[in-house]
This record gives sequence, C-alpha cells and structure tokens, in this order.
Amino acid sequence: MLYTKEEIENHVIDFDLWQHEVYEHFSSMMNQRETPYPCVPGIQGFMKNMLRFGFVDDPRTDESIDQLAGLLKEYGEISRDTGNYASLVIFCDTRALLEEQTTIDSYEDLFWNILNKTHKKDPSPWPEGIPKNPEDPAWEFCFNGEPYFAFCATPAHEIRNSRFFPFLLLAFQPRWVFDEINDSTPFGRKIKKVIRKRLVEYDGIPTHPALKWYGQKDNHEWKQYFLKDDESTLPKCPFTSLKNKWKSLRP
Repeated sequence: MLYTKEEIENHVIDFDLWQHEVYEHFSSMMNQRETPYPCVPGIQGFMKNMLRFGFVDDPRTDESIDQLAGLLKEYGEISRDTGNYASLVIFCDTRALLEEQTTIDSYEDLFWNILNKTHKKDPSPWPEGIPKNPEDPAWEFCFNGEPYFAFCATPAHEIRNSRFFPFLLLAFQPRWVFDEINDSTPFGRKIKKVIRKRLVEYDGIPTHPALKWYGQKDNHEWKQYFLKDDESTLPKCPFTSLKNKWKSLRP
C-alpha cells in the first residue's frame, strides 16, 4: 500500500514503531537546513507531497519481493498524477540485518538480488525504447513498462553520508522526471551544479566517478544505483546475472 506524507504524519493506520522511526528520520533528513540533503528535486518532492512511500518486510524474504513488486505496479499507475518531482521511497524492515551487523558489500549483493527477483515478478514486457543490456548508456531498470532510476542507501555506509540511512532504503524515480532535468536544458545544468556542490559538502569527499548524466556515452546507470564509500564499482552489472552470495544472507 502506498502512502502520502500527510497519511503517514496523520497516522491513518497503526504503523509499527520501526516504521514511525524510519519515516521520522527521512523527514528530518529532508528538512535539514544547516547541511541540506543534496537532491534538490527530492526535497521539493517531499515538501510538495509528490513522493509516495511504502514499507516492506525483511528484504531477504520472498514476501518482501511480492510487496515491492505490488508497490511498483501500483505506483507506476499513479506516478504521473503526483507531480513533476515524483519518486517512490521504500523503507525495508532491516532490524534483523542490523543485529547481524551486515556489511556494505552484503547490502550491495542484497540490493541487486532484490532488483533481480522483483524483475522476475514484472507483469509486463521490457519497454521497447529501453535497451536490455545494462552496459548501454540508455539502460535503466524497468517495471511494468516504466523505466526507473533506482537508488539505495544503507546503515553500513560510514563515509558517503548521502548513501547512509539507518534502515535499508530504496527509491525509484520515474525516468520521465528527468525530461527537464538533464544536460540538454539550462535548468538541468543549473540543478546539476547545485546538486554536485551540495553533495561534496554533505559527504565531505569528492563525488563518486560513476555519477554521470543519463545517455552520456561513458555513463552506466547501474553503477550509480549503489555507491560504495570508496570510489570502486563492480566489474560487471549483476542485473539478471545473479550471484550466489546473497543466499548466505537469508534469515
């Protein structure tokens, strides 16, 4: 079930304690003024009630994959009605993973496992306009015919603050959001400069070399989905070429 900012803040249902806590942390992060969160469109989307939120169980379980697939399907059908800075924010029940002191590499494996297994639940064929090869600069994760930029933040990040969150957080930004925010528009170039400046101030380290514009010849979107604390990236995109490592993470 998808929720708006107001629905969560007005307690339309009896949320669990962990759900309250993760939302409050997210709200504080979006409202921070001294060192503002780098993603300007994300903040605008939050303030103007354009974001939608969902909660899923322990992300290592099949139940959580079913929940995420359902949320993505529901979201894809209403996202264009929510505003020009739309995003779907997913909070995962990470309590068991926190107790196990899960590492950043394990979270990375888990993230790609989530995308792979969710892809297998996709009720629609891959969109014709999006390449199937992740090495293509125009590739993007898709679900139910909608391309999304996928974003992951974890409790294991210690240096890159923009990728830290006390629970596992997934965000899916519809590709159409970037129609006006890209290198071909003056507004897009201006926003890019602001975001990059904020990112350096927020993280206290240089921006990750994988951060490029969608469609650039040397760009790989998948490398931006999960950024590590250092500047390294995986040698090959794990999408649809699932590793066996994640099996050891199952509860």
